[in-house]
Amino acid sequence: MKCRLLFTLLFITLPITAFAETEAFRGSILHFKANPALHENEAESYEYFEDGILVVKDGKVDAVGKASDLLKKYDGVEVKDMSGKLIMPGFVDTHIHYPQTEMIAAFGEQLLDWLKKYTFPTEKQFKDKKYAAEVSEVFLHELLSNGTTSALIFGTVHPESVDVLFEQAQEKNMRIIAGKVMMDRNAPDYLQDTPESSYKETKQLIEKWHNKHRLHYAITPRFAPTSTPAQLEQAKKLKKEYPDTWIHTHLSENKGEIAWVKDLFPERKGYTDVYDHYNLTSSRSIFAHSIHLDDEEMKTLADTKSSIAFCPTSNLFLGSGLFKLKEARDAGVRVGLGTDVGAGTSFSMLETLNEAYKVIQLQSQKLSAFEGYYLATLGGAEALSLDDKIGNFEKNKEADFVVMDWAGTPFQQYRMSKTSSLHEKLFVMMMLGDQRNIHATYVMGEEVYNREMSHPALDLIDDSH
Repeated sequence: MKCRLLFTLLFITLPITAFAETEAFRGSILHFKANPALHENEAESYEYFEDGILVVKDGKVDAVGKASDLLKKYDGVEVKDMSGKLIMPGFVDTHIHYPQTEMIAAFGEQLLDWLKKYTFPTEKQFKDKKYAAEVSEVFLHELLSNGTTSALIFGTVHPESVDVLFEQAQEKNMRIIAGKVMMDRNAPDYLQDTPESSYKETKQLIEKWHNKHRLHYAITPRFAPTSTPAQLEQAKKLKKEYPDTWIHTHLSENKGEIAWVKDLFPERKGYTDVYDHYNLTSSRSIFAHSIHLDDEEMKTLADTKSSIAFCPTSNLFLGSGLFKLKEARDAGVRVGLGTDVGAGTSFSMLETLNEAYKVIQLQSQKLSAFEGYYLATLGGAEALSLDDKIGNFEKNKEADFVVMDWAGTPFQQYRMSKTSSLHEKLFVMMMLGDQRNIHATYVMGEEVYNREMSHPALDLIDDSH
């Protein structure tokens, strides 16, 4: 507890710009320059340094390369020795619900019944800012303890839920995108706003938080069935007034949901056309799931430069279906990985990649480890249009990174001892790895998580359960 309080106080009392001037990190280093699945020569899509140096100056990448090449150039710079570990850019989660942190592993329902039975009652509690703050603290700790440094995040319909999330993310210096849910029908009265109130509250939050340091705002209609045409018109109006904000919503997750959208919007050609009609498709629009799209819908996303969040653990847990990664890639649609907590069953990008591989296998295709780690880093940054700032170790990008143990358990260590190539090592970690493989997480070159830190959830456990 004392350690956690000290950690929080350091962020509050030190100015955000207070970085060590220059520091270097030595270990094995991997980062991506392009999508391996689309590159003519896969080996040219990434850089791997068995004995590498990552140099960070004022929170940004100054250099990356072989230790033998850089040690002389940076003579006198403090070097943190992380030999035997893997340094990668921080993971990017392109779709997650922080209010659902407490309801992971809710049994037995598919999407629409799951929302009614579990999600809506849980989200009711987030009108209380103190409650929201407790959950937000656990949520952000879970992200960082799993190596995730940036995320696109759903709040609830309550502005308080977004305020507290942004406040805490700013203390931790994280680059996140988040937004208040807009929802004015087909939900309990206690979770509904109106077209007018959703416009007003969203506008206030945009003015308060958007582009404040490393924070960005996403206009967030939950999904088409819970917004009237009048509310979608207000979302359209907000996007026109603030064109550099993001759009974050759900699309084509469940077949029952798709049929429902057809009933609610009979004048539209399909689910994707609902969003396109209200000008909610754009280069900063991210549509979670997008499992059951037809060719015309996929083309619409490509033509508008919209992105998809591929959420395999959620899609399997709710029985929603198998995302068509190859079809999206071939159509030219940007794709990132999303954990989709709490329908998703883990904050870990390693476990998410594990399930992504199986989703692709079930379609008689393959997801290489190289493409997997690309999706979890640079691919996610590209999907969120943040690749000018994060996603790899290009010079002057923000130094968000994760330090990983190749083996997080004795059995992983045994299995790693039998590997013979970089791809095999990465694949073994992708299939067997989890939170135990995360040694430390850094944001703008500053350590924000290590295994010795206490977990804030321990202070919130109700012993009666």
